[in-house]
Amino acid sequence: MNKRRNYFIDKKFQSNFILKFCALVAAAGALVMAVVYALAGSATTVSFVNSRVVVQSTADFLLPVLIQTLIVVSIVVSAATVIFALFVSHRIAGPAFRFKKVLKALASGDFCGECRIRKNDSLRDVADSINDMTSNVRGALKETDERMTALKEAVKNAPDNNLKKAVSDLEKAFRHFKF
Repeated sequence: MNKRRNYFIDKKFQSNFILKFCALVAAAGALVMAVVYALAGSATTVSFVNSRVVVQSTADFLLPVLIQTLIVVSIVVSAATVIFALFVSHRIAGPAFRFKKVLKALASGDFCGECRIRKNDSLRDVADSINDMTSNVRGALKETDERMTALKEAVKNAPDNNLKKAVSDLEKAFRHFKF
């Protein structure tokens, strides 16, 4: 079974989605660091630095560790976030791409196809609605085709050439649709 390797269906949408998701994660990390720094500001810490006893505020003591931790955690979480957001956005961009394709076919008069999306994709209810609409229009087109065929047969023996031409023109216009 050949698996698709195209992870970017709509690069602009997916890139923006990933960047916004990463920005949210980075902002959350920075907020946690700021809260810890602020809460530790009123306490003091005694530490040994180069065999000397140093008394400083806990916030100043923790700041280098907080910055290092934020950098490491941001890198790891951003990598995981990129992968996660890529797959989540793929489940949205894939159906959107398929909807565009189906809607273009419908706009050109082709009502033969269906909107098929993968089992785990988002927007399945939209695909089902498009399929219901297409099926209803296809049924109406078939019924109209049957009525047009009956009309053509009824007009075939009519003496009025204008009526025959009108039915012929109507039939040509109707043949634009595929169903």
